[in-house]
Amino acid sequence: MTRLDELTIRSLGVIDEARVPVGAGFTAITGETGAGKTMLVQALALLRGERADAGVIRAGEARAAVQGVWIVDDADAVALVEDAGGTVDDGELILGRALTREGRSRAQAGGAAVPAGLLRELADRLVAVHGQADQQRLRSAEAQADALDRAAGQPLRELLAEYRAEHAAWADAREAASRIRAAHDSRVAEADAIRAELEDLEAVDPQPGEQDALAALAHRLEHSEALRMQLAEARGALSSDDDVPDALSLAGHARRLVERAAGDDASLADALDLLVQADALLLEASSSIVRALDDLERPERSLDEVQERRAALTALERRLGRSLDEALEAAPGAALRLVELEGDDAELARLDAEEARHLDAATAVADRLSALRLEAARHLERAVGAELRALAMPDARLIVEVEQAPELGPSGRDRVTMLLAPHPGADPRPVQKGASGGELSRIMLAIEVALADESVPTMVFDEVDAGVGGAAATEIGRRLARLAEHCQVIVVTHLAQVAAFAESHVRVVKGTDGRITASQVARVDGDERLAELARMLSGTASDTALAHARELLVGARAVG
Repeated sequence: MTRLDELTIRSLGVIDEARVPVGAGFTAITGETGAGKTMLVQALALLRGERADAGVIRAGEARAAVQGVWIVDDADAVALVEDAGGTVDDGELILGRALTREGRSRAQAGGAAVPAGLLRELADRLVAVHGQADQQRLRSAEAQADALDRAAGQPLRELLAEYRAEHAAWADAREAASRIRAAHDSRVAEADAIRAELEDLEAVDPQPGEQDALAALAHRLEHSEALRMQLAEARGALSSDDDVPDALSLAGHARRLVERAAGDDASLADALDLLVQADALLLEASSSIVRALDDLERPERSLDEVQERRAALTALERRLGRSLDEALEAAPGAALRLVELEGDDAELARLDAEEARHLDAATAVADRLSALRLEAARHLERAVGAELRALAMPDARLIVEVEQAPELGPSGRDRVTMLLAPHPGADPRPVQKGASGGELSRIMLAIEVALADESVPTMVFDEVDAGVGGAAATEIGRRLARLAEHCQVIVVTHLAQVAAFAESHVRVVKGTDGRITASQVARVDGDERLAELARMLSGTASDTALAHARELLVGARAVG
């Protein structure tokens, strides 16, 4: 079982140096007022990662340090340490905390430097401290709800896991739909702009490079007369219908002459090839000029049509605010984006349906959680009430209210409030307001005994017996011993009736040399323990006090 095995303290408060052995079951810590018992609780608070106050450093010292050795069989706690770079050897975990006068604090876990936050995370798994100055566990609504859920047991834990899965799925769907709705106006505007641009492009239907081609065509049509004259003259120069020598006839005549001469001079073969090519090229050029003349005579588009098309393209370009080539290149991507934006309605409908489905499921599970909690609340009230009657609060009544909030939360819709009615006829008040420090500690003890599970392996109670004595003190000791059957219990007490039930007894003794006060911490057994119990009973170790102390021990063992 996971437990604290040893606590080492250096320069903390009145304690110069102390090694505190801690038993596996019930350990009592006793000593005179001002001896430094609370420094042991303070040491545990530092190991729990709580805020470090330089004021607790022993006078004349520059730093204080505490170290705790735990025997652990908690795989999750071991994993936390190992993930932080620490080690757990043979199930032994060492936690440390050092504090300087300057307020600097260093934490260690398994030999590795770690943030204090890791100590807090480990503390939630290792130790719970219930003290008159530190009642946060029962003061908070979260702790009260947690206590009730512990009372409900495994059925509620399983149902809570189911609820949290549905609640998370509902929250995810709601958040996704919210993101779409939050951007709705901008997405609608974007879709409208893309749609208008694509419709314009479709209506005008510009083609890549069309503007340059139209500019060239317009220029050609505007100069058609001059072109016609130039082309006609060029055609006549190449091939004339008159008897005037033209390029084609002259080239043909030259080719034939060289052809005859090549029969007598082989070196003219190259010249002949060139003349043959020239003849063909001149013929091709003449044909191209004829086609150009025909185009000028019968153009496919008039100049007015070309200019009108150019005007339409220019107007479109102006509306788009960019070149037509850029718009055409971006059009496929814009079309895909439009499909995505226009799909918002369908996606919203899907998310809304998913949100509603998970909300219905989460609500149904939340109703079942409420029923389980209500049943557990009545059981916890009865169990705690029985414990309080034995803890010097015979007329006190704990009331556990379970109210349903209008909206679902991470653990359901229930608000849990613990109320205390200290005596019949008194109005119940929240425990953090209606109970004194000692009463609150006893309520904590009653709840822990009633629950009696191993959710936290080590329980520390600081003066849980404040304000009681006699038979009530004996009952507190009896219940602490009963709680120690399920977990390790460490109690700072000033009552012998409580300490007598402990399996291990640690005494804090204050001493002074006239200049500096220093306390010593040691385990006491046998006659030393009898003497300490006698001191707690009467202030001295008289024969009568020793006899009474012996009776307490015998009675506690008999009950055990």
